[in-house]
Formats: sequence, C-alpha cells, structure tokens
Amino acid sequence: MRPLLTLPKPPKTAAALVLGALLTLAAPGSVDAQDNGAATLLADRVILTGQNQLIAEGNIEVYYGASKLTAQRVVYDAATESLRIEGPIRLEEGEGAGTLLIADQAELSRDLQNGLLTGARLVMARELQLAAARIERQEGRITTLTQVVASSCEICVTDPTPLWEIRARRVIHDADTRQLMFEGAQFRAMGVPLLYLPHLRMPDPTVERMSGLLQPRFRTTSLLGPGIKLPYFLTLGESADLTLTPYLSTGKTATLDARYRRAFDWGALELNGALTRDSIREGETRGYFFGDLNAVLPGDYRLGVDLRLVSDPSYLLNYDISDEDRLWSGIELERIRDAELIWARLGNTHSIREGESNSTSPMLGGTAQWVQVLRPAALGGELVLDWQVNAAARASTLSTDGLDDDLVPDGRDMLRASMVADWRRNWLLSGGILATAQAELAVDLIQTRSDPAYDDTTLRALPSFGVELRWPWVQTTGRAAHVIEPVAQLIWSRDTLKDAPNEDSLLTEFDEGNLFSFSRFPGGDARERGLRANLGLSWTRHDAAGWSLGVTAGRVIHAEDLGQFPTGSGLSGTRSNWLLATHLNTANGLTLSNRALFDDSFNFTRDELRLAYAGERLSIETGYLWMESNLAEGRPLDTSELMFDTSWRWAEGWSGSFGTRYDLTDNRASRAKLGLQYANECVTVDLSLSRRFTSSSSVKPETDFGVSVELAGFGGNSGARNATRRVCGR
Repeated sequence: MRPLLTLPKPPKTAAALVLGALLTLAAPGSVDAQDNGAATLLADRVILTGQNQLIAEGNIEVYYGASKLTAQRVVYDAATESLRIEGPIRLEEGEGAGTLLIADQAELSRDLQNGLLTGARLVMARELQLAAARIERQEGRITTLTQVVASSCEICVTDPTPLWEIRARRVIHDADTRQLMFEGAQFRAMGVPLLYLPHLRMPDPTVERMSGLLQPRFRTTSLLGPGIKLPYFLTLGESADLTLTPYLSTGKTATLDARYRRAFDWGALELNGALTRDSIREGETRGYFFGDLNAVLPGDYRLGVDLRLVSDPSYLLNYDISDEDRLWSGIELERIRDAELIWARLGNTHSIREGESNSTSPMLGGTAQWVQVLRPAALGGELVLDWQVNAAARASTLSTDGLDDDLVPDGRDMLRASMVADWRRNWLLSGGILATAQAELAVDLIQTRSDPAYDDTTLRALPSFGVELRWPWVQTTGRAAHVIEPVAQLIWSRDTLKDAPNEDSLLTEFDEGNLFSFSRFPGGDARERGLRANLGLSWTRHDAAGWSLGVTAGRVIHAEDLGQFPTGSGLSGTRSNWLLATHLNTANGLTLSNRALFDDSFNFTRDELRLAYAGERLSIETGYLWMESNLAEGRPLDTSELMFDTSWRWAEGWSGSFGTRYDLTDNRASRAKLGLQYANECVTVDLSLSRRFTSSSSVKPETDFGVSVELAGFGGNSGARNATRRVCGR
C-alpha cells in the first residue's frame, strides 16, 4: 500500500510548498501558497532524513482542491529552504479550460517567489501551448520563458510542424496584466517564416476584454479595390469600450469606423459611425451614424431610442454596413402585462429608395396603443378594449398632387384617435360544436389637413356583429391522430362608413391568420364593411413517427361588392380567391409550407413556397414568391422571385455557404453570396464573395470579396470554441 500523507497548514510542509509553487508558476494568482486548505500527498516512499530533508519518491501524486500534480521525486531541503522536483512533472489545474504544466525538472525557493523549470511546456486555458527550454519565475508575478515556441495547434511527435507558430527568443508573462510580451518573435505558417517582429504584445487566453488590435479583415470590392480593415479595441472601464477601425484601400478610400458600447444597470447604449473620403464620390465627405439605446424603466416599461443618419443613398451598401433603405429614427415605449399592453412609437423615416420622396411621403409618424383585456361578469366572455392614436405628417405643405403623381396631396397630414371594443363569448353545444358570439364597435375621430377631398374633422363609428361555429372531429388510429375542423363565421357590419385618408392600410394580406378576422385591413384607417361569411376547413395529421401534415382551405363571401379591396389583393369582388395553405414538419428537421390564392379558374393571385431543412451537416432555406401586379400597392408589374440559402459541412473543419435572390420576372439575380470557412483547434479562415446586381442612379452593381484569419489562443473569444486541448509528444 502506498504511503498517504495529509498535510494541513502551516504551508511549510513539502507537499503544500511543492503544489503551491507549481500552481503559482502555472496559474499565477489563482491559488495562494498560504491558503488554509490541505494538500494530500501520495508516493511509493516518503523519507525524513537527519539532514532536515523530506524526500518523496515513486509515482508521486499531490491533490489540492481541483488540482493534481504528478512527479517522480520531490526533495525539500530545510537548510537551504529549496525544493527540487524531478519529472516528468505534470500539473493539471482547475476543471474544464484550466492550465496544464509539463516539465522535466524544477528548482524552487521556499517563499515560492523564485524558481526555475527546465524542458517545460505550459498550456494556458487549454488553448495556447508555450514550449520553452526553461521557465523562470521572479517576484511572484513575472514568468520568463526562453527559447519559446508558441502555438494553439496540436504539436505531436508524428507531426512536429504546427499549422502556425510563433518562435521567440524570450516570452514574458505578467500575471497582473495577463499579457504576453514576445521578444525577437518570428511568425511561421507550416514551418515557413512569414513575419519578424522585434516586439509583440498579446493578451493571454484568460483575458476577455483588453485594449489592443483585433483580427484584421481584408476586403476587395469592384468599386474600391483591395483594402484592409484594422480594428483597435479600447476598454473604457468594466462597462464600456470603444472600437476604432481604419479602412484603407487602393481605391483611394480613407475611412475611420467607430463603435462605442456602454452597459448600465438600467440598459445599454451602442453608437456606430464612420467618416469617409473616397473615389466613389470625389471631393465629398461621406459617412453614417447609428445609435441605439435600450432602457428598463420603473413600472415594467421598456424604452428604445434609435437614430439613423447617412450621408448618401449608396454609402451603407458600398461599405457593407446595412441593407436598410428606409432609416427610422425615433423612440419606442412598451409595457406588457398579463391583461394589458401599452405601446407607443414616434419618429421619422428617411428613405434612400430610388423614386421615393422624403417630402411628399408620410415620413413623420407616431402610433400609441393601449390594449386592455377584461372579463365582465354581467356579459361573460372576454372584452378587449383597444385605444389607438395614429399620426402621419409630410414635410410638404402643398394641398395638391404635383410632385410624385401618386393621387395623394403632397402635403396631406392626418391624425386619428380610435377606440375598438371587441367582445366574444363561447358556448359548447351538443355534439362537440363550439359556438361563439362576437360584437365589435370601432369609433374613429380623424383630423385631416391639406387635403380638400376630406373634411377637416371626421367622426365615424362602425358596429359589427358575428356568430361562429366550429366543429372539430378527431380520429385516432394506432399510428396517427387526424383532426378535421370545419369553421363557419357570419359577420354583419354597415355597408357605409365615412371616408377618411388611408395611410396605414394600403398593403392588405389574406392568409390563414386573418381568415376569421373582423377586418383584413392591417390598420385602422380602413375597416372592412358589409355582410360577409368567412368559411374554412382544416385537416391535420399527427403521426407517431414525429411528423405532421396540415391543410387549411378557406374563402370569404361578401353579400355585395363594396369596392373595398383592389384587384390583386385576392379579396376583391363578392367572392374572394380561394386560400389554400399547407405545411409539413418532420422529426429530422424538414419544414415545408405553401400558401396560395387562386380564383375558380385556378388563376393564381399569390403563391408563397418555403422549404427549410436543418441537419447536423446541411441546412437549407429556400422560398419562391409570386404576386400579381397591384397598382394600389405600388406594384405595377408581376413579382416572381426565388430565394435560396444553404450551408453545409463536407469534411472535418470545412464548411461552406451559398445564397442568392433571383428575379424571375427580369430573369436576373438581384444578389448572390458564397462563403468558405476552414476551422480547426488553432485557426479559423473565412472567405466570402458576394455580388449585388441591382443598379440605380445612386447605386451601382458591386462585387465584394473578403478574407479574415483568426488565430486561437490569444484572448478569451476563441477559447470558448476550443475549450479542450490535447498535448502530444510527452
């Protein structure tokens, strides 16, 4: 049986000194030698000599908390107050992404402040390996490594040349600042020297935030030529930071990009911006500024503030910042509770779309909404009160349409205050039929300016009443459950309603989500009127194997054609188009859905197809959209568009992606992108290629090629991805 010696404090015992010394060397500051815990020493032999020496020999194991030390011989000399350890020495400290130290032998002082290890290898945070001829510890803080090879790649006897390495004459690690200073550093890739740096400073893998250079990105575009981005990260305390990114290219661009972030106890602030002088717009100063503030206020309120500014319509696309073409700036306030919603939004939209005017479109607008859910005992059922205020204003003051020919006065402003009371109550009838009584009253007060077609002040009310019958049928077999549910809804509203400007209900949608709604208009400026029936039938199969298939079909029948909906919406006439929606979900991650609108002759008004698959090695998302032309919705031509995005991993470490958006009407792609990535335990290389084919008077077609290389092992970001490391050759 091996001798076991438990050594409590004081820490002058050999086991505590040995372990404490190596812990201090491997992970400075993580474990103090004066710690009150106990160390446990196991060895084949433990000898106490007359010369004040303690000798432990043979298969030594020392346990101290979550750390383990193994060695072959330990000698503590009380006269010289020194420790001599013979290896191979191996210290595993901490759990998960801890520290591993391997050495041939070590000599340490009793106070643990000075020491020397030879033939040593240090693996920091299971990420960065530093192999050195010797490691010297000074002042309990500075660790000096000489003749060093550093890499986060696996280094094995069978493959001694790593993918990349840094060879240095000396490396100094400061435990307080957690930085690595390389002297006489040479960067090599696959053994080939590429770069020599007399001095190089990098954070060690335990650092999560530290000022310094981030990984560069190489970018080549057809408009700007080859260029490089060199971001510099600057910490501003524990809760703020600033990133400055100069961007230089052969296309004569000089750009400085900046990002400022700050976290508060009550929220977060982020500011992004850039200033540019380039050859795309000679002699102009270009740039953008985006600001985002999110705050948690008393009373469960949440506040959001957005600011979007840009110098010209093409800047965001030229510099791959955003695809936004309508920039909204304003404030948003919301509170959500079990039976209440308060939401308000006020701001201005700046359009950079070609052909869209910021003076004659309602760019300044605001919306406020207060929704209450009540359950009155006298009526039973559920009563929803929806209070709304909606405003839309134009910069122009003209009361005629003279600039954009959209049949709307160029300076029309509008303010609407509404109250909508919606009551419904359910009854379960014999045979499993679910009956519902519904009633709704919508009251609007509307003020209009600079539009002679409407009264300055309009007060209107629209009552609606409805009944609904649902009869779900369920059949269960040994492998599946089938659910069939026919639904019939009859709604009456007045045929007439005072006219008012329509600003928020120009784009109508007809789908399974609003098939049984009182109104198919998305806003309150327009409301559906007349006697109508909403009819639908759904069938769903739930299979025991984990997949489900569902079909929903429906139609809206109006007693009279009141001309509420434009041609192309699928809702015009007395009989709407047929709505047919299907979906398929499988247990292996496949999702297929389709929604179609077509008339009795099977002429399609709209069709949307979506296919998605998410597997371990392959993911696909593709969709097809067809829409008939609709002048009322600003769509003079038919729309036929195909979207495809996919990513796959075809080998260990290799992955790729491809995406495109293709306009079948114009028979050309609007955008395409291709990505390639190689990643292993020590390096990640990203290649990207994209092409924007669309053009206008302000935006030209452009090709963008990007390259980025990330070396694992410096800083804490990559360490999370490669948490486990393996050391070969010992």
